[in-house]
Amino acid sequence: MKKNTVYFMLIALLLSACGYKPSSYSIKEMFDEEIYVKVEVDPIEPENAPFVKDEMNRLIYTRFKGRVVKQAQADNYIKVYYRGSNFSPIAYKDGYITRYRANIRVTFDMMTKRGKVTRSISARHEDDIQATSLASSTLRTEAIRKGLEKALDQFLAYASVQGLILKDTPLKKKKESKKE
Repeated sequence: MKKNTVYFMLIALLLSACGYKPSSYSIKEMFDEEIYVKVEVDPIEPENAPFVKDEMNRLIYTRFKGRVVKQAQADNYIKVYYRGSNFSPIAYKDGYITRYRANIRVTFDMMTKRGKVTRSISARHEDDIQATSLASSTLRTEAIRKGLEKALDQFLAYASVQGLILKDTPLKKKKESKKE
């Protein structure tokens, strides 16, 4: 009797699945498989350029299920502009700052199947300040990178939602002129 109940519940669960589809499914509605990626960073913090480029390439390979190609080979592109960061104190102890918030600004320019889209994202990361300046400098760079990761995740969510919205909208076909 217990086996029948378990089998019934398993079959009911399989039949009533939620219909989940990964983000790569909806992103395909926005981007072709081949994408060109360009990263421009704030000249004050150039050390973040390789990190952003590597993370963006990783997103395209793993989440978009696409390929990063040279500009001449791609119809779609994503240009990432890291616009810098600022730090705000959020906690004090005995007159000293003990916790801060890093505000990261990133702009994404995209050429998609649907046309050109620009999206600005602000990400925040909060962390503690260490007593030594060397540790604080390292933590500052780490806070910027964590903020950039959050910005890239927000971009992925944005692209995924846009793909779902655009899924039911037909593409505008370019008019081809016929030469007689």
